[in-house]
Amino acid sequence: MNVAVRLGDIQLEGGGVGGHDAGATLVRRLLRVFPGAQVIGPERRSGAVDVVPLDQVDGSRTVVVNMDVIDSVAVWQELAGRCERPQVMNLVWWNPSRYTRTVDVAALALSCALFPTFCNSERTATEVRELVASWTVPRLAERARIAWVNLGVRLDHVRPRQEPPVPVVLYPAIYLSDRKRPDLFLRVVERVAARTPIRVEARLHESHLVTERAMALSRKEWAWISPLTASRESYWDALARTTAFLATAEEESYGLEYVEALVAGAVGIFPDRPWVRGIVPEGYPFVYRTADEAESMLLRAVSSPAACRAEMDRAAGGDFAAWLRARHDDDTFDHAITARMMEWFGVGAPVPAA
Repeated sequence: MNVAVRLGDIQLEGGGVGGHDAGATLVRRLLRVFPGAQVIGPERRSGAVDVVPLDQVDGSRTVVVNMDVIDSVAVWQELAGRCERPQVMNLVWWNPSRYTRTVDVAALALSCALFPTFCNSERTATEVRELVASWTVPRLAERARIAWVNLGVRLDHVRPRQEPPVPVVLYPAIYLSDRKRPDLFLRVVERVAARTPIRVEARLHESHLVTERAMALSRKEWAWISPLTASRESYWDALARTTAFLATAEEESYGLEYVEALVAGAVGIFPDRPWVRGIVPEGYPFVYRTADEAESMLLRAVSSPAACRAEMDRAAGGDFAAWLRARHDDDTFDHAITARMMEWFGVGAPVPAA
């Protein structure tokens, strides 16, 4: 069986997959894990990545990994017009709570009940199971196949630390959407900047560079706003000199940007939200409930980063970096998704135990 990956807003650049968001990163990872895999796109073309339109996919020989999960039924129907048994797998890499309208929620639940579903974190898998149980009939819910593993990061990308002369505070997202609560981020960093010199950096998707929120942040003399970095190498170079980041999001399915920054050595300040428990150890010292607490923690992080990292080490039993690497290594993800593809569809060869 072949593998074809489908992501509706995929960017194809220079014969490969462009973009720096979690979706594009995940597509590239799947192409690495499954050599010879194709990308489903608007028109056929060959290159470093083979692109094929959905209406030309051979459903009898191909497993379609659909990252636009809500329309997997439509994908199956397209393939079923040309083969007897289409093979579709859902890949849920975002928070299911993004859908609030009844039709969307019901469609998502039905999709995850009908097709094998692989999730990017335990939290996401739990939400998916709850949706399937609540929104579908027992006959479907009881047969649902749902698996998960933490998405993880490429540990070989990590660069040696480079402490900056002025502490760097990262806005740890590429969007300024309401769910990320950028107004809270701005309010807190503005207070900290009034008390000590800092440089706030935000690298945003082009669609958010010209928003009112981006303009408000860019007017601050201590803030630096730019488009996304040109390469993964420059992205990791920037993380290596990041002192701290302030997370403010209400919900996250996994939090790839946060894990990458933590692995690079930044001190992470997190809101007291359930999603945070999937990223850091119990007793992690920098979890805030109020803006005042966030300000106090961020001020400590930029004033005494070494002391803060020592506290993080203690929370992880002695070595926070090792704790992260053991739980967020993308090798674990690669192994898990390969094993599930073999179990569900017979793709590839059995993977030896990790």
